[in-house]
Amino acid sequence: MINEILDDLRAESAVLDDLVAPLDDWSAPTPAAGWTVAHQISHLRWTDRIAVLAATDPDAFAERLKTASPDLVDVGAAEPVTLAEWRASRVALEEALLGVPAGGKVPWFGPPMSPASMATARLMETWAHGQDVADALGVVREPTARLKHVAHIAVRAFGYAFLVNGMSAPQEPVRVQLTGPGGEVWAWGPEDAENRITGPALDFCLLATRRRHRDDLAVTAVGDVARAWLPIAQAFAGPPGSGREKESS
Repeated sequence: MINEILDDLRAESAVLDDLVAPLDDWSAPTPAAGWTVAHQISHLRWTDRIAVLAATDPDAFAERLKTASPDLVDVGAAEPVTLAEWRASRVALEEALLGVPAGGKVPWFGPPMSPASMATARLMETWAHGQDVADALGVVREPTARLKHVAHIAVRAFGYAFLVNGMSAPQEPVRVQLTGPGGEVWAWGPEDAENRITGPALDFCLLATRRRHRDDLAVTAVGDVARAWLPIAQAFAGPPGSGREKESS
């Protein structure tokens, strides 16, 4: 399973690589406040390096965690980065995850994750930051079946989304039924659940990564729990952030 996810991570990274490789200047601002294209790539490289440390030296990672500052994400994103360095960090991450013993977990800022889950999280973040870069460059990316990984991690983070917003996680099940780029249907949760989320997979992923405002997306919710979840859904760990401003009138 991890090999398939790593293949998809490699492909997702290549899409972003193709966007930034031709650029002579990475200083263009992106929709993320205060972040340029360089910040986006630097953050991905920084997270790759931290993930490699977690996968190969858990004790050193634990020590690093003890001294982590509240603004470590912005500090990491501000580090200078080259295309070669980001490419090298991607290779190092893949090798590190493949080297985790069978059944092993990788410690992280939240709960420990399996290597496959870590690879999925890296794919989600690569796709999300790639969206910021694409928006900065005025490029529309072709959605792919790799969106299923992004949607999956968002569904898995259902309870976490409530907790990080200071609420108890509801016990009622939610059916998430999305339409993939090729018209295929991806679904999670019981078919007979009263609470339901439906819509295009791309829109759900844009919502859960906070790359678009809910009102600009064709995602619908039925049921009190589903309606409560939709505005706070997030596929990433950490504070929810402010998200994007509404674009449509």
